[in-house]
Amino acid sequence: MLLASQKFEKSNPIDVLENIFGQKLLGLERRSNNEIVVEVGGKWQDMLLFFAWEERLKCLHMSCFINIENTTCDKNRVFELLALVNENLWLGHFSYWTAYDTPIFKHSVIVDKADKAFEEKLAQMVDVAIDECEQMYPIFQAVLVQNMDPKQVLFAATNVLQ
Repeated sequence: MLLASQKFEKSNPIDVLENIFGQKLLGLERRSNNEIVVEVGGKWQDMLLFFAWEERLKCLHMSCFINIENTTCDKNRVFELLALVNENLWLGHFSYWTAYDTPIFKHSVIVDKADKAFEEKLAQMVDVAIDECEQMYPIFQAVLVQNMDPKQVLFAATNVLQ
């Protein structure tokens, strides 16, 4: 049996993801040759990880969907929160999926097929996304559902985390 990193040299990264997540018995759906969706359990709720491979750019994109629907918040507050949060991120960024009124975390990486540490980098990418979403869930919840002021929520959260 080929290792995932060896398999990657002969296929696209979505095949590797399918192999990795399939071995962990996580819920996954292969939507096309270049797309896969994986459901992962989280501290607050389950999250969906969406991966897309762009062959021409040699780029793997990941989105982590946070299931918090905006029920009361003015979108100006949402975008203020996103700007404040993204100022401090080193990897990836939070965005807002307006069609579903929910925040998402996005990150993309250029993939080098000769990179033998691809699986490890992929695992780090997933860990960062899940950690960021877990940390931000209560903050998004306070702003989107309870209509709290983004600056106040972030100030309170920063003081709790220190």
